[in-house]
Amino acid sequence: MKIGLIGYPLSGKTTVFNTLTGLHARVDNYISSGKEANVGLIKVPDPRLDRLSEIFQPKKTTHAEISFVDLAGISTTSGGGFDSNTLAHMRTVEAFACVIRDFSNEAVNHPLGRIDPLGDIRGIDEEIILADQIVIEKRLERLAKEGKKSSTEYELLERCLSPLEEGTPLRDISLAAEEIKSLSGFTFLSLKPRLILLNTGEDNIPGNPVPAQKFKGVISFCAKIEQEITELDPREQKEFLAALGIAEPARDKFIRAAYELLNLISFFTVLKDEVRAWTISRGTDALHAAGKVHSDMERGFIRAEVVAYGDFIAEPSMARMKEMGKLRLEGKSYLVADGDIIAFRFNV
Repeated sequence: MKIGLIGYPLSGKTTVFNTLTGLHARVDNYISSGKEANVGLIKVPDPRLDRLSEIFQPKKTTHAEISFVDLAGISTTSGGGFDSNTLAHMRTVEAFACVIRDFSNEAVNHPLGRIDPLGDIRGIDEEIILADQIVIEKRLERLAKEGKKSSTEYELLERCLSPLEEGTPLRDISLAAEEIKSLSGFTFLSLKPRLILLNTGEDNIPGNPVPAQKFKGVISFCAKIEQEITELDPREQKEFLAALGIAEPARDKFIRAAYELLNLISFFTVLKDEVRAWTISRGTDALHAAGKVHSDMERGFIRAEVVAYGDFIAEPSMARMKEMGKLRLEGKSYLVADGDIIAFRFNV
């Protein structure tokens, strides 16, 4: 899973990146298009995977990962917005995390001269919507020149253009699954899922997500404090969080929200040398889950041997699972459930 961090300069975007990844990327006021994107990975904690590792004692335990891309801030100069390089990066991610400033700092003023979380969210939406609008208008113009105004593609794009012109992102309009698939090649930005990370001040911990009443997927935390906590000894982190009234670290909060937003689940594979978690979208069938592990497994798929995690933990033995009829043989169309332990049988 690849998530892009976007926002205005001086919103604390790179501090959020460092907090989530544990890295120490340089924190600067990057407004120009010359900023190279910071990239970092975090492992997704999963107690179920840890328990399987304890049971099977493999040489290697591999957690699912989230990749973060810290992108250049929106230019606030005349005719600004996202530069072409940033837009290109934005099209490669699966979702956005919009870092919104909700703290005051006289030494580092907001580039627009105000602290207005709702205004910043709308400003980011406007830039994303404009980028999609331009893509659609150019494509419609080309289709018209080719005499394809009666085509299905033209009709669909024209229907998408109308809400964009009214300021509504594509993620908020009703589109059938087949239509979304048809639009995938355009990598529309406003169609991608979005989280809002409200970066609060030290005087507002654990934070009050003001925009939550009008926007879905809002997480509130103080990036500066959370980054300092990540640098403490693990034994001290829990005490410090409790003293500040923070129920869970920003990283854990973010991962949980991201999985909910993107409708993701995990399944597990257990081999002699490795126990591993795999992330897929809810509703993925066994055939495509196999392809997540290896393309050969999808191409030569025969069957999936499936055990539910809860069943296995109650009797942690694959031999017992077979005896009890808890190990099931499933075909290509089986919809993988969260926590399934799967062995794919294939022949290529």
